[in-house]
Amino acid sequence: MAKSIPIQHIFLNQVPIPAKLLSEYHTLGLNEQEVMVIIQLLHFSQLNNDFPTPNEIANQMTIEEKEAAQILRKLIQKNILAIEQQENEQHILSETYSLSPLFEKLYQPNNNDSQESTDGSIFILFEQEFGRPLSPFEIEMINGWLDEDQIEASLIKAGLRESVLMGKLNFKYIDRILREWKKKGIHTVEQARNASKNFHHRQSSKQQSTTKKRDTSIYYNWLEGED
Repeated sequence: MAKSIPIQHIFLNQVPIPAKLLSEYHTLGLNEQEVMVIIQLLHFSQLNNDFPTPNEIANQMTIEEKEAAQILRKLIQKNILAIEQQENEQHILSETYSLSPLFEKLYQPNNNDSQESTDGSIFILFEQEFGRPLSPFEIEMINGWLDEDQIEASLIKAGLRESVLMGKLNFKYIDRILREWKKKGIHTVEQARNASKNFHHRQSSKQQSTTKKRDTSIYYNWLEGED
C-alpha cells in the first residue's frame, strides 16, 4: 500500500498567488503563459532564486528557453516586471526580478486603464519600426520618457514617426527630438505637427528667393534647429 503524504507537507509547499491576479490578469493585457511565468517567478523567489534564467523557467513549463526569454521581455515592456539591483553583506551587486510593478497595478486605486494600454502599445510600435526586439536599455529608455520625463505616449509615437520620415531611425535621434520639443514647450501631437508645418512654410519662402534649388523634406529636422 502506498504511503500517504502528510497533509502538513502539502500545505508547507504552497506558492501564494494573489487572487486578484487570477481574476484580473486579462485587464492588464496578460495571457495565460505570461501569468504562468509570473507564478514561476514567485515559486523561484520562495527557493531564494530571485533571478532565474529563461532556461530554468522553461524547464518548469512546456515552452522553450527562447519563448521564456521573450515572455520575460514582454512583461518588462508591459511594466509588469522590473529588474533591480541589490547589494549583499559583502557589497556584491546582483540583479533580481521584482513584481512590484504588477502589484501596484493590481492594488493601486484609480488606475487609468486606457493610458496603460496606450503605453504598452509603444513597445510594439517601436519593435515593428525597428524590425527587431528591443534591448533592455532601449526598453528602459522608453520607460524613462514615460515615467521620468512625463512625456505623453502619443508624443513619443510622434517622435518615432518623425525619425522614420527623416530616415534617421535610432534612439539617440528620437531622444533629441523629444528633448527639443520639450524645450520649445511642445507637449501635444498637434503642437508638434503645427511646428513642423510652420518650419516648412518658412523654408519654402526662403527657397523661392534663391535660384539654387535643393531637395528638402516637409518634416522638421529637430537636430539642426530652425536657424
